[in-house]
Amino acid sequence: MSLAAVMITVDCAEPQELAQWWAVALRGEIAQDHGDFVIVRAQPLAMGFQRVAEERRGKNRVHVDFAAAEGTGMAGEVERLVGLGASVVGEHSVPGLTWTVLQDPAGNEFCVH
Repeated sequence: MSLAAVMITVDCAEPQELAQWWAVALRGEIAQDHGDFVIVRAQPLAMGFQRVAEERRGKNRVHVDFAAAEGTGMAGEVERLVGLGASVVGEHSVPGLTWTVLQDPAGNEFCVH
C-alpha cells in the first residue's frame, strides 16, 4: 500500500477543549498544541483538532469507528465514554457486528464496537 493513515483531523470551535476530552477518552496525551491545531496521540492513532470559524452543519460525513479493548467490552467502554461526557445516539446490529453510535461533547459522531 502506498498510503498510510497517520492522523484523523476534526474541525472544531475549541481545539484545546475537544482535544483534552479526546485525550482522556482515548487514554492518550496532548502531543502538540499549536493554538489553532492540537494533536492527541493515542497509539496507534493520532487525532488532530483544528479551529475553524464556521459551525458544523448536519451529520458528520466521516466518522471514526473504535473497537473496545478486549476485557473491557463494548458496554463498558460506552458507559465510560458517557461518564466522560459523550452521548449515545443509537445502537445498531447486523449479523456478526453490534455497535453504538455516540457523540463527543462538540457533537461529532463516532462508533464503538
